[in-house]
Amino acid sequence: MLASKITLQTPPKIQSLLARLQRDGALCSCSTRFRSRIQLTPVWRHGMKCCSWALNQPASPKGIDWNKMANKLFGTDGVRGIANLEPMTAETALKLGRAIAHLTLIQPGRRHKILLGKDTRLSCYMLETALAAGICSMGADVLMVGPIPTPGIAFLTTNMRCDAGAVISASHNPFQDNGIKFFSRDGFKLSDELESEIERLIFSNNIDEIRPTAEKIGKAFRIDDALGRYVVFVKNTFPRSLTLDGINVVLDCANGAAYKAAPLVFEELGANVTALGINPDGQNINHNCGSLFPELMCTEVRIRGAHVGIALDGDADRVIFADEKGNVVNGDQVMGLIAQDMMSRNELRKNTLVATVMSNMGLEVAIKDLGGQLVRTPVGDRHVVERMRRDGYNFGGEQSGHLIFLDQITSGDGILSALQVLRIMKETGKTLSEVVSLVKLFPQVLTNVEVRTRKELAEVPQIKEVMDECHNRLKDRGRLLVRYSGTQLLCRVMAEGEDEVEVKQVVEMVANAISTYL
Repeated sequence: MLASKITLQTPPKIQSLLARLQRDGALCSCSTRFRSRIQLTPVWRHGMKCCSWALNQPASPKGIDWNKMANKLFGTDGVRGIANLEPMTAETALKLGRAIAHLTLIQPGRRHKILLGKDTRLSCYMLETALAAGICSMGADVLMVGPIPTPGIAFLTTNMRCDAGAVISASHNPFQDNGIKFFSRDGFKLSDELESEIERLIFSNNIDEIRPTAEKIGKAFRIDDALGRYVVFVKNTFPRSLTLDGINVVLDCANGAAYKAAPLVFEELGANVTALGINPDGQNINHNCGSLFPELMCTEVRIRGAHVGIALDGDADRVIFADEKGNVVNGDQVMGLIAQDMMSRNELRKNTLVATVMSNMGLEVAIKDLGGQLVRTPVGDRHVVERMRRDGYNFGGEQSGHLIFLDQITSGDGILSALQVLRIMKETGKTLSEVVSLVKLFPQVLTNVEVRTRKELAEVPQIKEVMDECHNRLKDRGRLLVRYSGTQLLCRVMAEGEDEVEVKQVVEMVANAISTYL
């Protein structure tokens, strides 16, 4: 069926989908014809035909399955997508605001308030206004704090006794993307159950008729001292008996949410800071800078002879380090360093470090040699936090730079994490390359494979056969991990072991099979 024949009948969701397909090369802009045959058919809901549409087989070349997307907004880390296309539109942001406000209105007779922050993306203006409007339309007040790191929202939600917190950010994604994530009043990200309830409220239209009027409509306030509160909080996690005097730091803020807060923290503690990525223009967040592009930081460390390099991502909930030689420090080595320090102080609860399945086997060996244990979770800082809360652990993280100090804060915090590393350097008088030497990394290879669809890997015989063969090759000398990305149409293939040549061969074999059959 020609897309041009249905354009006038197509509802906004499918119009957004067509735009995405055209951007990704699945739709020819010159002829508006699909390069593969796709049919659009109406979906029956609630006993009647409505303006919702579904894609029949075959799926688009990029594997977008609209049937699975129906009534689903939240992914692995909030709602995320291309700004001004569903689900990241002003219309959906308004509905999300109404839904989160409805869930917080649990105590009649008092004004409820929701904290709202953002990063530096151009689209944040649009989404901030829409989200705030939705919240106010349900009778809750909005406290708008402007650009601030995501962990700042987690902290301030509890510090300011808010009923919920919201942050508009797509973290490490490019500027054209954006996202919305929520925090409960205790500063933790919403549970799966609450996210599902928000989706139910939006798609069922159950709260559409709730319309407070007159004095019951919510208000929006700009909070001028929010950033200062967060800066003071983070600084207070650093010992009062220490300063950063004499420490030369290269700090890359990714032109993101920490462009003001991070330099303030390190400078006020006495460090000599060379700040990069502190001139956001709405479009340069994460662009060739920050934790995704540590080369800039590494080069500057070598040029200036700095003691350490610190690179944050767009919302500053993760951090990547460079040592005094300008070499990137592996995130597992940083976790090993901190776990060792906490164990020496009897501060690591149950002598247990929580990491994900992506962490290097060398980290597990190092923690075991110290008399502790490493427990693994699925990928995602949210899973790490859930395991920590469930089993009473207080430190964990991801190889990618999320470090969670649950005794101090409820989410990953790149600035706070960097301060803990600098504290250890100051107390020991050693360089970063020296203090992270505990963890001897196994050779590890990771590659991302673009896929057209997400099938259970074990249900594709050709892929399963190759994976079984590779597992047998590695046996007890290594491991193979294959998983889909939670936010992109990618399959991540990771292997590690004692023999680097064999590890590379294993990854190549599995990646080729996935590329061929998915």
